[in-house]
Amino acid sequence: MFFLYSLFNQGCVPKIVKSEKVVVKTSVNSDWLYWRGPEGTGVSDQTGLPSDLNKSLIWSHDIQGGGVPVIAGGKAYQFGYYGITDDLQEALVCFDASTGDILWQKRHSDFISDIVYNRYGVGAACVDPASGNVYFQTSPGLLIGYDSEGNKLWERSLMEEFARLTFPNGRTGGPCIDGHLVIIHAITANWGKQGPARDRFYAFDKDTGDLVWSSTPGITPKDSSFAPLTFEDLPDGRRVFYSGTGCGHVVCIDARTGQALWRFQMSYGGVNAGVVIHKDSIIAVHGKENIDSTIIGRMVAIKKPEKMPALGDDILILGKDNEVWRNNGIEAFTSTPVYREGRVYSTIKRGELVCLDADSGEEYWVLKLAPDQIHASPTWADGKLYVPMFDGKVFVVTDEGDHAIIQSEIDLGSACLAAPAVAHGRVFVQSKKKLYCFGSDTPSPPFVVKPQEELKHISSGSTDLISASLQIVPAEFALKAGSSQKFDIFALDTRGKRITKINNYGSDQKNPNWEKWIPPTAKVKSKLDAILEQGVLRADQNASLSAGALKVSYGNLSGVTRGRVLPNLPYKEDFEEGYTFSNTSTDDIAFSYPPLSWLGARMRWQVQDMDENKVAGNTLDRVLFQRAINFIGHMDMKDYTMEADVMTDGDRRTKSNIGLIHQRYIIVLVGNSQKLEVVSNFDRFRHSVPFSIKTKSWYRLKTTVDVDEMGNGLIRAKAWPKDEEEPEEWTLEIEHANAHRHGAPGIYAMSPQSKKKVYIDNISVTQN
Repeated sequence: MFFLYSLFNQGCVPKIVKSEKVVVKTSVNSDWLYWRGPEGTGVSDQTGLPSDLNKSLIWSHDIQGGGVPVIAGGKAYQFGYYGITDDLQEALVCFDASTGDILWQKRHSDFISDIVYNRYGVGAACVDPASGNVYFQTSPGLLIGYDSEGNKLWERSLMEEFARLTFPNGRTGGPCIDGHLVIIHAITANWGKQGPARDRFYAFDKDTGDLVWSSTPGITPKDSSFAPLTFEDLPDGRRVFYSGTGCGHVVCIDARTGQALWRFQMSYGGVNAGVVIHKDSIIAVHGKENIDSTIIGRMVAIKKPEKMPALGDDILILGKDNEVWRNNGIEAFTSTPVYREGRVYSTIKRGELVCLDADSGEEYWVLKLAPDQIHASPTWADGKLYVPMFDGKVFVVTDEGDHAIIQSEIDLGSACLAAPAVAHGRVFVQSKKKLYCFGSDTPSPPFVVKPQEELKHISSGSTDLISASLQIVPAEFALKAGSSQKFDIFALDTRGKRITKINNYGSDQKNPNWEKWIPPTAKVKSKLDAILEQGVLRADQNASLSAGALKVSYGNLSGVTRGRVLPNLPYKEDFEEGYTFSNTSTDDIAFSYPPLSWLGARMRWQVQDMDENKVAGNTLDRVLFQRAINFIGHMDMKDYTMEADVMTDGDRRTKSNIGLIHQRYIIVLVGNSQKLEVVSNFDRFRHSVPFSIKTKSWYRLKTTVDVDEMGNGLIRAKAWPKDEEEPEEWTLEIEHANAHRHGAPGIYAMSPQSKKKVYIDNISVTQN
């Protein structure tokens, strides 16, 4: 069969090629269910793969991005994006793996981010081996589960529920399935103890989307990270994973409980490459400045500690004594190494493919492939390395012991940021412009599910319960006024493994004991405005905005969950009641903390006195928080009106920005530019009208978003001096074809270089 395909970019000439007939030997691990393959190592035992991609193109599809496809039986799933400006949408596309026909696709618009155009779709979906369900995370942080037919299972908005931060470079990464969990990591600035910005790991129940655990293993990040996770079963029966973080560490986390076990600092910037495991060491690489020299980049073998912390113990801090070896000549920014039979393969910044001895770090050989390399990782399968490069070329390389041989190369015409995926005799490669499938044109075998271990259920009064701790699910929740929240209690053994599910209330007297609980270290003493009865939390229709923790005890064991109660509308906040100025800020201002249940607000805002009136002003002591995005409601809210009094400090040359977040749009007074602006993405959907803004002068800001049945939206806003009458006309009216149908209300501030404060007061959110 003949195939016609064109590569117009970089002046490539269209070619007519003949598909190479490939004989496929199906293996037990022939699916590619996760970013880095069956074992998370970039290695597959798949055979029958082509040695020359020029002669084996099966199909291609025009989709932009830098994502790795995942393959389950006859279906390939790709995370990418379509469009350029206001119409840009990220998509999860399900293809027939044999033909490239689209079986279904789901598109999602960006919101409240500053991601630049060519950094969307950098990540991967994952497939559950026990069900075939697929999960992925969009760049602004929607984590969604679908079944194999495209029916939505559940959706979480990490930004609106956990205050996930976004960055211009995107770096979404990919979730992964481990047992009953979907695990991701991202930088968040949540509430309470999790208010400080940290690179955190989150594990959700794959069936319900409930949060099972969260983990904060590191320190203040200087960068973002989307390093993949590498799992391992330890000799003592514990299940762990390793990953890089935005604070420059390699960390080890208990996969069942989220307990941070150890960390090793590699660099001052983020560690974005995944790690590989060799004997009793972890081999990691980075492309940032080292902590002990000005050298950029390094590969290090880290010796695993001989004894892990017990359940509940503090994290171990590893250092130079845990280094087995280091190679300062290896600089890799996001390219994850491949490990096989004692050898480590990695592409590095100089555009070289290197092969190292995993015992010593010494180089076996170096192969120059391109002028430079930034992102894409190699993949090993069928005795070959498939190596995409940043210049758009893909090489097929064999390791000959003391040297390497290039078997073939193909130019795809645009940059490659993603690793190849291999399955069922096919090699899948994504360039920035297109997804390609090379290899066998034979039908794929059906997806075969892996049985999942069933959990034993027991009654509360059972005497055969032998466990070390309790796990409460959900571990964090947002409860709407007028609704209730139920919880599951799991007994865990010393390995963190679930051994039983405790039924909340049986006929006997041995029942779990629930209580509202304030942690001894809490800086804000708060309890949930809800009724707790027999393990069910109920908030009445008039419940107020509040946050707090719940503690459950069973015998000598206990567990904790925490959450927020989100009130019905109208919601008002004038900061007059319940605030005492018992703290002093770094700029010597007496203040009180803002509402605990405002996501990420404790580190960014302080309630203070201004001319005998209490207002909220943003903090200026952390450059990381020069931009404040804080949500005060539920992600499902829609069809409401917001108002607030706003003001910027400053002078004629330097002012800051202050505004509201309304249904996934930022509507803001921009001080230096003297305008009223609506933003969904700072690089694309951004519209404004002139508006004169004086410093130290209060303005009233009012916003609304209307969306019709077809999804067409109209965003409207007006602003006027607070001491004047409200104008009849809207100051700004902007249409949006793919409007956001819902979204949490919030407040927004931007103080460039953290120089000038902004203030907000008399906030109201009312239902239309």
